[in-house]
Amino acid sequence: MSIITQQKYQRQRMVKYARNHSVTETAIRYRVSRKTVYKWLARYDGTAMSLEDRSHRPKTSPRAHTEGELRKIRRRLKRHHWTDLILVYQELVERDGYKRSYGGFKRICAKLKAAKPKKSKKERKPKPYKRAEYPGQKIQIDVKYVPSYCPTNGERYYQYTAVDECSRWTYREMYDEHSTYSSKDFLEKLIKNAPFPIREVQTDNGTEFTNRLIVTKSRHLTLFEGELLRLGIIYSRIQIATPRHNGKVERQHRIDEERFYKYMRMYNLEDGRKQLAVYQKKSNNYMKTCLNMMTPNQIVEKYLGIM
Repeated sequence: MSIITQQKYQRQRMVKYARNHSVTETAIRYRVSRKTVYKWLARYDGTAMSLEDRSHRPKTSPRAHTEGELRKIRRRLKRHHWTDLILVYQELVERDGYKRSYGGFKRICAKLKAAKPKKSKKERKPKPYKRAEYPGQKIQIDVKYVPSYCPTNGERYYQYTAVDECSRWTYREMYDEHSTYSSKDFLEKLIKNAPFPIREVQTDNGTEFTNRLIVTKSRHLTLFEGELLRLGIIYSRIQIATPRHNGKVERQHRIDEERFYKYMRMYNLEDGRKQLAVYQKKSNNYMKTCLNMMTPNQIVEKYLGIM
């Protein structure tokens, strides 16, 4: 029971007691003044609702802002975009003859701002994503840094990863440099090892793939882009700073981290490539919930049997 409800029924008991006893006795028993007892006796109409507290707001406020003053304040605030209150106050005093205190002016501004109708934001409706309908229709490619705790020689290595959107078939290669030459080499190996023809490739805007974000080289194709053009493969880039658009390959990187790199140690690039090749052979035989508990290789075989 809330405090307000308790007070209401306490007053009801007090009023009923006062009807059978004197006001003095009631005031002593309930530890209130005689004036309070008379007040609740006068208000009580037989229901507990009549004993609720009424608003303490004054019925009249002679010093309240007039409608004319409020109109001037709104006009000045709108002119200054509802900011810089001290300047608005100065203009009101000097030009509009405003005689209120700055503290009172700030309180009125806060009330007016809270009463402003808020603009309803249009709900953002993302465009429906057109999923790949068959293996090879779209391949997502990205680069992952090999964790620093894996190499024992202190060098930096990179994993290039390609994921087919339809079947989640994945291909990986490891390199010691992060360049457009490595990207071209990876593309050649991907085409050679993929069990299906590739129609489209999607990447982020990294300089290892494209020069579009480099002003001085934006018109020059990289080795990677040139190879795609030569092979007749469609090339698409995701929007800037939106890695979620490459979500399938990003998710695969996370899985590789948990299943492979967390337990892997390498002495050099050749050693790393050998271990990655072993993991590569097994990875496409792992079930995925997004494939209804089937493996990427099973999905590829299913489509190739139809095609």
